[in-house]
Amino acid sequence: MTHLTLDYGNMLSPSLDGRGTDPERLQTDLAERFRSAFEVVEASRVSGETGFFRLPHATEMHQSTRALADRCRPEFDNLVVLGIGGSALGTLTLRDALLGPLWNELHDEARGHLPRIFVLDNVDPTSVRDLLAHIDIRRTLFNVVSKSGATAETMALFLVIEAYLIESVGVDEAPNHFVFTTDPEQGVLRSIAEREGIASLPIPPDVGGRFSILSPVALFPAAVAGIDTTALLTGAASADERCRSPVLMENPAGVMATLLHAAHTESGASIHVMMPYSDRLRSFSRWFQQLWAESLGKAHDLAGNLVNTGPTPLPAVGVSDQHSQVQLFMEGPRDKVVVFLAVTGMDADVKIGSHRSEPASLSYLGGQTVGHLLEAERRATTEALRQNGRPTMTLEINGLDAEALGELLMLMSISTVYAGALYGVDPLGQPGVELGKRLTYGLLGREGFEGHALPESDPRWRV
Repeated sequence: MTHLTLDYGNMLSPSLDGRGTDPERLQTDLAERFRSAFEVVEASRVSGETGFFRLPHATEMHQSTRALADRCRPEFDNLVVLGIGGSALGTLTLRDALLGPLWNELHDEARGHLPRIFVLDNVDPTSVRDLLAHIDIRRTLFNVVSKSGATAETMALFLVIEAYLIESVGVDEAPNHFVFTTDPEQGVLRSIAEREGIASLPIPPDVGGRFSILSPVALFPAAVAGIDTTALLTGAASADERCRSPVLMENPAGVMATLLHAAHTESGASIHVMMPYSDRLRSFSRWFQQLWAESLGKAHDLAGNLVNTGPTPLPAVGVSDQHSQVQLFMEGPRDKVVVFLAVTGMDADVKIGSHRSEPASLSYLGGQTVGHLLEAERRATTEALRQNGRPTMTLEINGLDAEALGELLMLMSISTVYAGALYGVDPLGQPGVELGKRLTYGLLGREGFEGHALPESDPRWRV
């Protein structure tokens, strides 16, 4: 059973008073354009380049991940992930969506005595200091996540934490507080793990960081916290099967990628807003932001031509951003598409008190529910944008359990590689971040990297 429905009617010209995409094109040129993109993606699947397609079916890797999580869970009160980018956002997405953003604030009984899950994804010394002051390091497991084992930020945090542990529990016990998630064969973390007997999990070499949410990168912390990772992979496998059709109208990931690409390249809608109407999906919108931006923002196309292309993803959350960004979406430049995420079929709701019959500005709310208000706000915002000729699409999620979330994550990953083929770029690389890394290594004196003297700012332009 599918948990997802994509409603894309508000991307089409009949709904937008002539703006948007002519629906007949979904059977003609856009259908052919997608078929070509589909063939590119299928070829990369067969060649093994897009390894994330295999993750829902990687039974042995999943079993070893679950086994290690089961072994670690009773020993620790806290799990801290040390990672950045895709090595961190996946864990945040799974934690917040399935456990709730207040998971770490719950008392032990409310959490079923399962560990708290923290993520250090920045080298802000204030955040590092505050977290170490907040947790009992002797009851904490640290999951160091870096495919190369050379990520400067992650490795710096590892060295900080290792020093604290040596001081706190001793040099012999410190290794038992680490799990490394890294390349299965090479890299600094792999060599340390093998030499010092530190528990470790593999990141498949053909799975990039932003596509790694269904690998041990995020599944290990999720399993430690009791999340049903089997259901996550079941949902992902369902999305994969659903998106195997080369027929555009039968492939929801293809429809999403094709219409967003057309809106950008033909109508100038270069900003793609991801707006879930659920606080639990706030981190998901940030995960999507990295996935879409890093995969599609490229200087060169596959033929080597300079194109400087790519849409700009913008995370938002309903209804909070109705009061901060929707004014811009409604009346600002026509350079945006809003993708709404609606969660349906949820059991939990909160009734609004009907004890105030006056004034009328309050009484109309009485007896209704907060969930009904949330849904009314989403529908009203969608219609207001439509009436103003602003394109939107809505992805409806029936329930927010592990299986439904796995389906959503896989569908968005597949849509991203389809979009890469439509833009004619490599969605798997990230060459644009390498220069900054090399300059950082040089400034810090890493061997093999030239220590460039960066220019000082001109004092004439400082106030």
